[in-house]
Amino acid sequence: MMVGVSEPDQLRLLAVHAHPDDESSKGAATMAKYVAEGVRVMVATCTGGERGSVLNPAMDRPEVWERMTELRMEEMARAREILGVEQEFLGFVDSGLPEGDPLPPLPEGCFALVPIEEAAAPLVALIRRFKPQVVTTYDERGGYPHPDHIKTHEISVHAFEAAGDPDRYPDLGDPWQPSKLYYHMSFTLPRTKALHEAVLAMGAESPYAEMLENWDPAKDISHRVTTRVQCAEYFPVRDAALIAHATQIDPTGRWFSIPMDVQADTWPTEDYELARSLVDSPLPEDDLFAGVRASEPAA
Repeated sequence: MMVGVSEPDQLRLLAVHAHPDDESSKGAATMAKYVAEGVRVMVATCTGGERGSVLNPAMDRPEVWERMTELRMEEMARAREILGVEQEFLGFVDSGLPEGDPLPPLPEGCFALVPIEEAAAPLVALIRRFKPQVVTTYDERGGYPHPDHIKTHEISVHAFEAAGDPDRYPDLGDPWQPSKLYYHMSFTLPRTKALHEAVLAMGAESPYAEMLENWDPAKDISHRVTTRVQCAEYFPVRDAALIAHATQIDPTGRWFSIPMDVQADTWPTEDYELARSLVDSPLPEDDLFAGVRASEPAA
């Protein structure tokens, strides 16, 4: 089993996401920062987003719906180039977001219904081939309760634990054990309140008002944040990557109405929870590679 490196040009980050566009809305500025520092960054996209909706009114046309699968691939390619990351699709089919009461059954053969041992296999293979020291993914709730996001969490934890074990998935390459596993903490109550209040102070309408009105404080996860990565310089890169997902993102939408300097001054970090660590890294942290940069190669 191989664990850890010390040379900066050998640092590697793997971000595991459910659909195209998730990589641009969660941790994108962090990835762009590390790319600029010479870190190799890989995005693993579990599904092709085939069952996603057209969320940009300007793109809501029959010909767009007919080419949804191809368009989302093309959008992912543009976002990948903007972020400067490598990216691979793991090959699963989007489960869609079930709606109704009671909820309808999930489509046969979709990602969320694939048994965990099978669903994690392509990710184990990618970890062993790419050899990341750090893996990022969603928490146990998926960030929000989309079945593909929850499944992404499950396979990420499974693969993190299995990739370094020579007795598991023996046909998928030489074992490699990542050193750290993080969960995105994108929407915490303190961050959302801070941005909301900053927008109101501008005399503008806050895009966070409805979210805060419906927020259950008991479900706030801010106490779980262990790591804040300073990356405001790369917020414009994040937004450009988001806008590249034209079927999913309305570039005139209210989320883009907050001036970049206000965002940077109010909350200049992207935040994470350190969920697993095999290296010594005192908390709180400001670097996903804390404890890894100083480690030595080990057989």
